Parts: sequence; structure tokens; C-alpha cells
Amino acid sequence: MTGRFEDPLGAFCTHSRPTAPGSGAGPLTGFGFAVKDVFDIAGHKTGFGSPEWLATHEAATATASAVRRLLDAGARMVGKTLTDELAYSLTGENVHYGTPVNPAAPDRVPGGSSNGSASAVAGGLVEFALGTDCGGSVRLPASYCGIFGIRPTVDRVPLDGVIPFGPPFDVAGWFARDAGLLEAVGRVLLDDAAPPPAPRRLLRGVDAFAAAGERVAGALEDAVARVEDAVAPAVDISLSEGALGHWFETFRVVQGASVWSNLGGWIDETRPRLGPGAKMRLDWAAGVAPRGGGGRRGGRRGCSRGRWPPPGPITRRSGAASMRSCGTGTSS
Repeated sequence: MTGRFEDPLGAFCTHSRPTAPGSGAGPLTGFGFAVKDVFDIAGHKTGFGSPEWLATHEAATATASAVRRLLDAGARMVGKTLTDELAYSLTGENVHYGTPVNPAAPDRVPGGSSNGSASAVAGGLVEFALGTDCGGSVRLPASYCGIFGIRPTVDRVPLDGVIPFGPPFDVAGWFARDAGLLEAVGRVLLDDAAPPPAPRRLLRGVDAFAAAGERVAGALEDAVARVEDAVAPAVDISLSEGALGHWFETFRVVQGASVWSNLGGWIDETRPRLGPGAKMRLDWAAGVAPRGGGGRRGGRRGCSRGRWPPPGPITRRSGAASMRSCGTGTSS
């Protein structure tokens, strides 16, 4: 039954269970949705996957615009869903709150950091859900849980009332089990009613497929063939002329510096008890932060969507751990 609060998957937050009936009219009437616990809901605390964050922040005074758009379009909000600690992981495991079940593969992790949203959609607890994506945190759990998930262009969905993570890359995304509903939700969130243009070409990035490895590339062959049938034969191209690894390295450094610029002030002030994974990644992020940056101190006790990049060169500090030694270091 959709819209219920029975939660056999461990996908929903227990510290707060905000609900809202929606407007009762609009294209999403009759659908229930969940919200990742980084979106503000008026009168409720936003937990950010961290008991320490929850304890050091007040209840929100306004509801995030993205959530309001969905409510105005008729959808009803069922509750808030878990996220990895401070949204800084891609596994979906949270040492404080547990790991939501992956309905597609119960013996495996759901992926993160929008883990609860993906689990709730895949398990049929809601029809769609909001997440955020900075380094894969909608796309990866959607893949793990066997559902649709989309990362739109930066700034296409409003982020007011959403905790900042890595501002140059942060977006609000969404999940659905059905492609038609994925589109319907997108039209509301993107405020776009224009007819979609028909695709005319299909490009296959051969270097990206090579980087994924033979096993993954082989598993995608049938899907690629179906897309070719619907669009056109794929044209093989190289995305980067051998530079994908360098692009990834650059992204990780800039993202890490941005994360510390936003969270470093709160961490320095509160000295939270972090789980081992989050601590390792944040220690690394501190090591690549701009010298003299120290973390912004905004209205969210260190979080701000202020100017990026902050003053000072982005460099790896002496003694900072390598990215590879820190495991999975991207998320949100």
C-alpha cells in the first residue's frame, strides 16, 4: 500500500515524520513521495544523516521550494528518508541509523547517499522520491536498486531549503519506478511543459565503457541494443582522449575542497563524533581545502551556498591522504 508509514525497509527517518496532503489538484495528484533528509520541511529538523547535526540545528522555518512544487502539483508527502552521514558516501550505509534494504538485492547495499529515497521507491513504499546528487548520489542508488533516477543540469531545480554539500556540483534529483512518472515529476520540478525533442543520434563513449571494464560493459550490451532500436545505431566516440582519470581526479579535489568549505566551520566548532567512513573522507577533504579557507560559517552553522571558489589556491596539504586511500569519497 503506497503512502504508508510501515517501513520494513528501514528507509524512513524516525527522528521526524513530516507528512503533507498536497493541493488535491494537479498532474501528480494521487502519487505519494518521500524526501531525502537534506530538504527542509517547515517545523521539522533536517538531520543530514547525523545525530550531531540534528542536535546542533533548529527546526526549519520554511519548506524547500522543490518540495513545495511537488505538493502544489497534487502529490502527497509521506515522510523523510535516510541519507549517508553528512551525505558523504556512495554506499548507503549509515553507522548511526543503519542501512536501508535494497529491494532489488537484499544482500547488497542500496547505494548512497540518497539511500532511503531509492529504497522506498524500489520497495513500493512511495511512487517517487527526492534526492540530491553531487557525485552520483541519485544515479548510483538508482542503478543499485533497479529504478529510474536522474541528475538534471545544475541550477535547473531550486536548491533553497536544501543543505549545501558541494555547491559547484549540487543538484536536486528524483527517483521513480516508471519512466512516465519520472517525466511527469521532472516537468513539475523543472517547470517545463515544452514537448520533448525526439533524439536523432546515439553516441557511445568507448573510453567510458572501457573504464567500466568488460564485465560491466557486457552487462550493458542488451540495454544499448534496445536504445539503438529506439533511436539509431550507436556512433562510437572518445569522450576525453585518455583523460577520464585526470578529470575524475580534478573533480574529487574540487569537490572535497568545496565540502570542507561548507562543513569545516561546523566540524571545527562542534567536534562531532563521526563514523569512521565520514571521518576519513572529511579528514581528506580538509587536506585539499583552500589554504586559509577554514570553512564558511553561514546560517546553517557552517553551511552556505556562497561564492565558489573561496579565496586561496586549492592545493593538497602536506601529509594529506591520497584519494585512493580514502575509498569512496564522492557523494551527496
